Amino acid sequence: MLRLWSFGARPVLPRCRAFHTTVVSNATAETESSSSSGSTWTPTSVRTGLIARKRGMTVMWDNYGVRHPVTVLQLENCQVTANIKTVRNDQTEYHAVQVAASDKPAKTTTKQMLGHFNKAGVAPKRIIKEFPVTPDAHVPVGTTLSAVHFVPGQFVDVIAKSLGKGFQGTMKRWNFKGLRASHGVSVSHRAAGAIGAHQDPGRVWPGKKMAGRLGGERITTQNLAVVRVDTDLELIYVRGCVPGIDDAQVMVRDAKKKMTQLAQHNNAKGLFEKILPRGLVGLPFPAGTKELAETLPPVIVAPSARVSDPFVPRE
Repeated sequence: MLRLWSFGARPVLPRCRAFHTTVVSNATAETESSSSSGSTWTPTSVRTGLIARKRGMTVMWDNYGVRHPVTVLQLENCQVTANIKTVRNDQTEYHAVQVAASDKPAKTTTKQMLGHFNKAGVAPKRIIKEFPVTPDAHVPVGTTLSAVHFVPGQFVDVIAKSLGKGFQGTMKRWNFKGLRASHGVSVSHRAAGAIGAHQDPGRVWPGKKMAGRLGGERITTQNLAVVRVDTDLELIYVRGCVPGIDDAQVMVRDAKKKMTQLAQHNNAKGLFEKILPRGLVGLPFPAGTKELAETLPPVIVAPSARVSDPFVPRE
């Protein structure tokens, strides 16, 4: 159902190895089903996301030799702990999948949460989040999610708490130009300038951009391309940078703009060949599980998005 770039026999690789020594397999094939439930992804489906840890940044080279910065995200026993269904006051239904990750000792877990985890049949976790989904995208409780949930070539959004930068001025916080560096300005080159009006209104308008604390907020970095997944080490390589410090917990989901909304828009217009990014014919649905990962190669790499070699002169 989803087109991958490696589907040969799984090589025997050590379970504990550094991600930079991973053997890359390249081939072409297509899976028969995306999950054990037999359900298929549709353009109107919204899948659950994952909780991962940001391990840091490195670089990769595509098959043309072009260098790209990538961020390495790693899953830590990410499991489904509940499926949520709530009826709103207007009789519409809210559906979500609750996901937990990163095991923690039982002695440091409250009894209430221990009961919740025991009911789901999973070990106690450090972090729990829920992702809104469509009614057809619920995942069985206790399912262990894998890095193959995201297919190389697709786009994702990463949500995390940004780096805290402390109290900063207007030039760093709001990109103000500042005052002139010469000709009449003294000791005020990086000042904010005037912040108010005259006696009327006699106050500073709410929301005025001024100096203050910068960073330390929940932000979303959108439309990051997935370039590689490693199911043995549960690694997801995304092109570009993501918010948060190293080893911070981040939430990863299908990109709302370039995946979910674009698929629904092109499907409504009949542009079926543009529902998914080039090279993809489907997504693991309702989720990419450990069982699905066992049927696929340990390393899957997306081909280059370029259509021509940038190092060959054009005629």
